Amino acid sequence: MIHQYKNNGYNIVMDIESGSVHVVDDLVYDIIRILDEYSKTAPVRTVVDDDTIIPLPYEKIKDRIISQLPSYDEQVISEAYEEIAWLIEDESLFTEDLYKDIIEGFAKREPVIKALCLHVAHDCNLACKYCFAGEGEYHGERSLMSLETGRKALDMLVASSGNRVNLEVDFFGGEPLMNFDVVKALVEYGRDLEKKHNKKFRFTLTTNGVLLNDEILEFVNKEMGNLVLSIDGRKEIHDRMRPRRGGQGSYDEIVPKFIKAADSRDQMNYYVRGTYTHYNTDFAEDVKHLADLGFEQISVEPVVAPPDMDYAIRQEDVPTLLDQYDILSKYLLEQKKKGRGINFFHFMIDLKQGPCAYKRLSGCGSGTEYLAVAPNGDLYPCHQFVGMTDFIMGNVDTGVTNPDLRDKFALCNVYSKKACADCFAKLYCSGGCSANAYNFTGDINGVYEIGCQLQRKRVENAVMMKAADAN
Repeated sequence: MIHQYKNNGYNIVMDIESGSVHVVDDLVYDIIRILDEYSKTAPVRTVVDDDTIIPLPYEKIKDRIISQLPSYDEQVISEAYEEIAWLIEDESLFTEDLYKDIIEGFAKREPVIKALCLHVAHDCNLACKYCFAGEGEYHGERSLMSLETGRKALDMLVASSGNRVNLEVDFFGGEPLMNFDVVKALVEYGRDLEKKHNKKFRFTLTTNGVLLNDEILEFVNKEMGNLVLSIDGRKEIHDRMRPRRGGQGSYDEIVPKFIKAADSRDQMNYYVRGTYTHYNTDFAEDVKHLADLGFEQISVEPVVAPPDMDYAIRQEDVPTLLDQYDILSKYLLEQKKKGRGINFFHFMIDLKQGPCAYKRLSGCGSGTEYLAVAPNGDLYPCHQFVGMTDFIMGNVDTGVTNPDLRDKFALCNVYSKKACADCFAKLYCSGGCSANAYNFTGDINGVYEIGCQLQRKRVENAVMMKAADAN
């Protein structure tokens, strides 16, 4: 599959299956377009002896190219075609997918759990309007995870991790700092398990910052590999969507703490994470605001909400949002030229090795490699399914006891979603979020179309920024 687009003055050609990206001139861009149209009805390459690629001979397509590009000299066209033919022979243009035929066998692999999301607190001191967890309670009773349950979860992770050494644990909520004593004790327990079982835990904490103080920050900086700080951007935007339960804003209270936290970690191994909604479709301004505060690791993501909610993103918002990603990418490039390195989470993409073969087969890993643990010890495919009883996979006492559900998630990937078949971004998102798909279509193998449109734009901008870096 070939995807071509123009962005910020660059002509970009993506070969989807190989992950190759080419920045080309107008002539090469147009010849590839003509070849791509031709490929819909006839092959543009021949494979000999399973490893030799013979590109479509120029003579077979010469007339079509010349007729569509009359302003170019034939000799120039011929030379440009030679360059394209070399790329085809090198398997960086018009390549084939080598993995689609092995997906079923891959999905039957022995499951190995490598990450847990520990919901140490189903309670929160904020009342965020868009919270998928029902203001931290996950539509149930407020509760805190006990130390015993947390220990069982870590024991289960170690026992289910096979030969894998590096394991990940995210302390999540609600607001996990409302159960900070248990967080500390679980980290200590995890360190003991490392020594006994030759494992290495990477802990992460996600917090709204209300309870963050110097003592907690010192502990976090010592023990947490990553720190996620929740803030939506400009004060009026943040306070509208992330108030206290009494309606008071939280921006003024958390910003000084977050600035201190980011600086104390040398602007690394953290990120501020915001959510944009129908009320701030100019979200690039929120990213700029966070950058002006001094943050260098930033994620601002679209809200995912039922269409009847007043803050939900609507289809008519999408053109504006796509423009915002263009505005944002150009802003970040300008800042880089000025010596300010700002990483925007959704523009971070590794093109050196192409789309990860493992990820394209495994998807995000929810329900197989990654599980969420509720305060009572129940296991779910991920944090967004917590509280949905149809998705209980087992318990920390028993392990996974619903193998049919696990197997269903094992088969949930870019190849199981019909809507992904012709999407150029499919190998970068691996089919997208299963929870979003379920919430909008009733099927984990569905897709959330608005999310797909935004994802495609983010991929295009991320690739363009890599092209800019290379020039």
